[in-house]
Amino acid sequence: MSRNHFLPRAHDARGHSGVGPRKRLSQNFLVDTGTARLLVHASGVGPEDLVLEIGPGAGMLTRQLAAAAGRVLAYEIDPRYAALLRKRYAGDATVRCFHADFRSVTPPREPFAVVANIPYASTTDIVRWCLAARHMTSATLLTQWEFARKHSGDYGRWSKLAVTHWPTTEFAMGPRVDRTRFRPVPRVDSAVLHLRNRSRPLLAKEALRGYRRLVELGFSGVGGSLAASLASEFPARRVRAACRSAGVPADQPVGTVDPDRWIALYKSLS
Repeated sequence: MSRNHFLPRAHDARGHSGVGPRKRLSQNFLVDTGTARLLVHASGVGPEDLVLEIGPGAGMLTRQLAAAAGRVLAYEIDPRYAALLRKRYAGDATVRCFHADFRSVTPPREPFAVVANIPYASTTDIVRWCLAARHMTSATLLTQWEFARKHSGDYGRWSKLAVTHWPTTEFAMGPRVDRTRFRPVPRVDSAVLHLRNRSRPLLAKEALRGYRRLVELGFSGVGGSLAASLASEFPARRVRAACRSAGVPADQPVGTVDPDRWIALYKSLS
């Protein structure tokens, strides 16, 4: 995607709302309609879907979600913007806005998607919330570019969080979004990060606890390589055989091991 394709016209961060962002809340508002449309299109939500939006601010993304989704629940931690959106959508049955910290919200007991431009400072907490929500089908999030890369294996490295949840959730990186599409302009670019629950998990439900214990052990840092960490609990000969079977070199750093190879390792060691 061209870095300037969705470049917005420069204007005051308050836009038409008359309300400005607060730095302490890590607010960098999306001000480009094209990028908002891109995010909604990438999410794949439609008129039958329930969508949760995090930190809508002045409502740039909310407007696009309201046009695409069946229902939108928007959670805004800043009381000024929560009041603004409640007033704007008072007569619209599609959108409901709540003054709340999304991280403390109880997930719906029905299938739902998350689509949001999320505060950088709360990214990990929000992603963990999404991963723990039983009925979430997908999350399409604007995050810091490096965060999206780290959690999608974009540059050959994988986070512990992504590896841990890989059997049940796919992590994928979408388009890069230039920092000039936000106000105030942040120091770094953003990117779309997709989380999609797998309709068919890669491991049986009863195997997930053991798999996650293996990941915890592998990322413990003991010995300086994945094989060395695993050998702290499993016989070295067994670890070497499992690594050969999974195609993992004995000296490979843990962060560079593809999640599918983690699953192969688990199966070999089980």
